[in-house]
Amino acid sequence: MSEHRPSPAGPPSAGPPPAAPLPVAPPPAGPPPTWHPPGPVPQGPPPGWTPPGRVLVGSGPQPPRRERSAWLSGLIALIVVAVGAGIVTAVSVFGEDRDDREGRLERADAAVTLDEVRRYDDLETLHTLGDVDYAQVPPVGGQHYPTWLDCGVYDAPVADELAVHALEHGTVWLTHDPDLSADELEVLADALPANGILSPYPGMDAPVVVTVWGRQLALDGADDPRLALFVAEYGAGETAPEPFASCAGGVRGPGGLPADPGSGSGRQV
Repeated sequence: MSEHRPSPAGPPSAGPPPAAPLPVAPPPAGPPPTWHPPGPVPQGPPPGWTPPGRVLVGSGPQPPRRERSAWLSGLIALIVVAVGAGIVTAVSVFGEDRDDREGRLERADAAVTLDEVRRYDDLETLHTLGDVDYAQVPPVGGQHYPTWLDCGVYDAPVADELAVHALEHGTVWLTHDPDLSADELEVLADALPANGILSPYPGMDAPVVVTVWGRQLALDGADDPRLALFVAEYGAGETAPEPFASCAGGVRGPGGLPADPGSGSGRQV
């Protein structure tokens, strides 16, 4: 058990007194003597600044500008020449034959109609043994021989009086210029109906003429589309005095006599 000792009585022992605090001077009023208010912030680069030079991408050698310009000029010249040639060609194709082209367009318009078909009514139907002076070339009807021309394709002119009698029977008579080409003749032969006659006829005003009794149409050629339209309209003998008689069984010779089978004057179809 520890021994309790009482605290000493009386004031504590005296030591050195504590130091007094130093006086603090108050801060001076107003700004410091050397202070200046801040000026405006300068704009742009500082004086004497120089922008750096342009840096080129790639360090390889560049093609000479003179050679490239010459090549480009040559290419441009070539294009100009080609375009000019094309324009000249277009003008020559589409401009020089304007009249012909307009004529073809007019014929194309006429191809869908039979407006140019000529009508001849009140034709005589008498038989005769003499030659007949017909008003039309080729004739479209009138007096004629007692016999008629047989159906078929002929390579020589036939007697008008025989052909007119065939027209009386409802035949389609297709006549052509003697100088028509073989290809055109083949086209006409293919277009000829069974009750039809194809023969050359000199002195016509058109290269091809199609005729039935009292009706006639001048055509521009073998490929004129009006031919098929004419045959469809009149090919069944609608205008003929004897529409169901046909040309079959007629004579074959141009003069009215039966043809020699080896003469080649015609062939039956």
